Amino acid sequence: MIGLRSAGSARLAGMPVAASDPRTRPIGVFDSGVGGLTVLHELLVQLPQEDFVYLADNARFPYGVRTAEELERFSLEIVETLLRHRAKLIVVACNSATATALPALQRRMMQTTLGVDVIGVVRPAAAHAATATRNGRVGLLATQATVDSGAYRDALTAIDPHVELVSVPCPDLTTIIEGGFPFDERVVETVRTYCRPLREAQVDTVILGCTHYPLVRPMLQRMLGPRVEIIASGAPLARQVERVLASRGLANPATEEGRYAFRCTGDVDAFRGLGTRFLQMPLGEVSQIVLDSPSVAA
Repeated sequence: MIGLRSAGSARLAGMPVAASDPRTRPIGVFDSGVGGLTVLHELLVQLPQEDFVYLADNARFPYGVRTAEELERFSLEIVETLLRHRAKLIVVACNSATATALPALQRRMMQTTLGVDVIGVVRPAAAHAATATRNGRVGLLATQATVDSGAYRDALTAIDPHVELVSVPCPDLTTIIEGGFPFDERVVETVRTYCRPLREAQVDTVILGCTHYPLVRPMLQRMLGPRVEIIASGAPLARQVERVLASRGLANPATEEGRYAFRCTGDVDAFRGLGTRFLQMPLGEVSQIVLDSPSVAA
């Protein structure tokens, strides 16, 4: 395992630990599979001194076809497990879960002793898009669950009510991307189909509303055109995490690089085999876990 510093290793193993400086606790990150590793990559680059534990609920992948009720239940189960790992902050690196479950997660985290902040991927990306657009027309490529939730529409309207959002649901793109490499002509044609209504609408900015989609970013850029700005959520979210940690006095004071570890609910080999391509760094050991049930206290 690319393990955490000293006491952090015990935390990630689920072992009881003595009360410690909350600044040295890990940041918890979760997604339905490997897509959230594109967000973790940005966090590792932006916050190199922090420790991270990443949880992939790949046994129930994909999330984009799930109901809002299912996504809320799944997400609450995951954060209970991350709390057991002593997470000081939770990052929801999944658009579908952010769009449907973020308010419930934030209520649950305010019941904890530390008052753990929960940050999702929607608002940071929406804020970046609202600033980036020149003609006021923004495109969104996302799962059906994310589009149906209206989360990006609501976020953009709250930031700038004059920005028009053109949403395109991509019901099979996540599964195709996670299906592996290399991409064939079927993937190219699928992506081209999803880009067509955005080109017709003449958007000048496109939000990648799924953390898997950065893997086909070069293909998207070619089809949308070089003047269209493509926004992935990882970098703006990492900047928000940095600000929240600073404002809460929770930034890790360490001077050396932090460590990271991985947990998944499904096939470990499948996660490891694809994960390195998404993270663009070594994964090391990946452990399979059983999720905790939601509770009322932590």
